[in-house]
Amino acid sequence: MTVMPRAHRPYPPELRRRLVELVRGGKNPEELARQYEPSAQAIRNWVVQLERDVLERFRPLMRQ
Repeated sequence: MTVMPRAHRPYPPELRRRLVELVRGGKNPEELARQYEPSAQAIRNWVVQLERDVLERFRPLMRQ
């Protein structure tokens, strides 16, 4: 039987927002991962998700 690792509790939205802001401001996700707990990949995923969310939000306006 394979034991699955426990899922990590979701990070607070404030932390996610702050880390995304730092990456968009030029910080390296690897550096942030060393300073804070989320992995560099998790931080990159949050940045990509934000970009997708913004695109979806403004796509109807771009069609006009």
